[in-house]
Amino acid sequence: MRDTELRGIAVAPAVSAVGSFEVTERVKHKLLQFGEGFRVVFDNTRAQAAEMVIARGDAEGGCGNRHVGADQWLFVVSGSGSATISGKRHALKRGVLLLIERGETHEIRNDGRSLLRTLNIYTPPAYRKDGEPLPSGKPRGK
Repeated sequence: MRDTELRGIAVAPAVSAVGSFEVTERVKHKLLQFGEGFRVVFDNTRAQAAEMVIARGDAEGGCGNRHVGADQWLFVVSGSGSATISGKRHALKRGVLLLIERGETHEIRNDGRSLLRTLNIYTPPAYRKDGEPLPSGKPRGK
């Protein structure tokens, strides 16, 4: 991906016809930046999207890292590495989709030669807007 494809933010209106009238609602829409580290992109009460970029040789998580109240869907956008989930290692490369179920311990490691970029979906939300973890079962902070 080119850097110009990864920058920018937009919110677009969606229009749909329902019977004889139109319903217009705002659709959350964002062009992902994939800057350094972990960043919550946006969320609602049911799910949350976050970007994570891990430098070569670095890792996120560890033997005590778990989301008690949320499942994590991790999609590898670019790069390569490994995920250790509940003690079992899984290879990561571009295009891999991984489900880390609530309560499973996990670590994501960049074993590759370039940045490891992932898009993560949490159901329900696992983090506050500032990136701090939510206590299990608590509503997300604004």
